[in-house]
Amino acid sequence: MRAGDLAEQFLRHTALERGRSANTVAAYRRDVERWIDFLGPRPLTDVTPVDVADYLARLSGEGLAATSVTRMLSTIRSFHRFLVAEGFVESDPTGAVDAPKKPMRLPKALTIDQVSDLLDATAVDSPVGLRDRALLELMYATGARVSEVVSLAVDDVRLDETNDVITLTGKGNKQRIVPVGRFARDALATYLVRGRPALLAKGKGTPALFLGARGGALSRQNVFLIIRAAAERAGITAHVSPHTLRHSCATHLLRGGADIRVVQELLGHASVSTTQIYTLITRDALTEAYRTAHPRAR
Repeated sequence: MRAGDLAEQFLRHTALERGRSANTVAAYRRDVERWIDFLGPRPLTDVTPVDVADYLARLSGEGLAATSVTRMLSTIRSFHRFLVAEGFVESDPTGAVDAPKKPMRLPKALTIDQVSDLLDATAVDSPVGLRDRALLELMYATGARVSEVVSLAVDDVRLDETNDVITLTGKGNKQRIVPVGRFARDALATYLVRGRPALLAKGKGTPALFLGARGGALSRQNVFLIIRAAAERAGITAHVSPHTLRHSCATHLLRGGADIRVVQELLGHASVSTTQIYTLITRDALTEAYRTAHPRAR
């Protein structure tokens, strides 16, 4: 049977028996037709893993992103598994071929000066301003996730003469106690005394640490908007999000000489391998500084 006819059977199977949407079937059709066009007159029974690898290499050479190449491999893998299941071919040539690795995307960190500008751009002349300053200082000081920050309760904060810490509840409801630096401590203390009571009076009462203008718990979306507004006031044109402050905290700690295990514990990473991505950033910064400064580096 011709490859084109087999492809039509596969697409019908995808639409009728697997219940895929019309858009998904159309995408499968484009991928399968492109694969068959690459094979030319060669029968599908003769296709080898080398052919599949060559095809992926061609796609990559054409400038397609790794995610697109991976999607196309997934399509032709489904196609060949269908052919095996229906008895049209004896083996699946895609089984031994791995998808291309996605390029590692290094997180974007702000410079120390940019963080200072971001924090200083928040006025502290109102309860909302005091809240925003405490929120931003805390997120940069601890590297907390936005979900961890909005779930904080007043009782999770312990500020005293010997031990300034907060208790964060991370993924899997795992709790960790992290220290709070002087700037974040002062901002939190001021917010708890002068800012939060004024906001709390507008609502029905909640144990949440950070409150909205109507007295209810602050939402994740509120945090995004607060950070975006602060970045605009500070003249920072780069995209800034809660995760940006988390990345910046980790990057600046490592550049300052902090042990990677300490940063892992602070961020609540289950594995140190997750934290190691930040060492690539600091290494890149070191390389760039070396190339700029050393007379024989260029």
